[in-house]
Amino acid sequence: MAKPCVFIHTNHKQILGAKVARWALKRQAADPEAFDVAFIDTRDYPVFAEHEGQAYLRDGVERVWLNEDLQSFTPLRFMPPKLMGYEGRAVVMDPDIFALGDITALLERDMGGKAILCRKRSGPKGAIDKCWASSVMLLDCAKLTHWDGEQGFRELFARTRDYSQWVCLKLEDPNTIGVLEPEWNDFDRLTSATQLLHTTRRMTQPWKTGLPVDWRPAERFRAFPPLGWLMRARRKLFGEYAFLGNYRRHPDANQELLFFGLLKECLAQGAITEAELRAEMAANHLRHDAFEVLERTPDLAPPPAPPLALSA
Repeated sequence: MAKPCVFIHTNHKQILGAKVARWALKRQAADPEAFDVAFIDTRDYPVFAEHEGQAYLRDGVERVWLNEDLQSFTPLRFMPPKLMGYEGRAVVMDPDIFALGDITALLERDMGGKAILCRKRSGPKGAIDKCWASSVMLLDCAKLTHWDGEQGFRELFARTRDYSQWVCLKLEDPNTIGVLEPEWNDFDRLTSATQLLHTTRRMTQPWKTGLPVDWRPAERFRAFPPLGWLMRARRKLFGEYAFLGNYRRHPDANQELLFFGLLKECLAQGAITEAELRAEMAANHLRHDAFEVLERTPDLAPPPAPPLALSA
């Protein structure tokens, strides 16, 4: 059986985050050879380009599929079981998630017979919609033989599958899902207990500060439906990204220091090149003052200790 694998699903807009995430996973592992890390990239799956501009349902609202959207990679999170030959353990995670703990502890977790371990979404999505956060999942691939990410993606456009139902794991038998501690998918919260930091608030991702927003907000708000009507009207009248503004600085300076500290190490070790950073800046995928930020970023603590000294 193949080694356990951590799959980072990504697209061309978030590939820099994915590379830093890969570095952090190996950096923090006591035995970096105990697991593999692999990217799943939208560019490697022609099915994404085939459906460019086609309509699908998201939370019951018709949307148009755009591969240029910041989060066009999300359907890829259902690929790992098939990629693993429906055998063994895998973790799948978004490209904006950075390890502070050793991922081996998660890969070796007793799953209690469950097929999936993950945490609940925060806010109304979790409390009202009962949505699971599929952005980090520990998977027992042998129990997920019904997962075929490409087929599921096609079903979005056949209107036999709703995107929100899919990514919230509402199409799964709830008895097959177990609860993961929040620290393994910490939503913009960095403490001494954090194992995987998820910079999930897209507006404040630390490497995007100052760039024009290139993601599309939700258009259904159960707590206040008129906001959804307003967002749909904005999109239809003025375009997908009209009036969304620019990315803002992350409110937690430590999270910016963590990302740029990891990026600084990637540059020093050749995991990412200066030419790659300049290309990402030219494409508006990386903030334009990135080199200035790197110059003032202190070195992180050496691994496998937590990179930053934090209080709980």
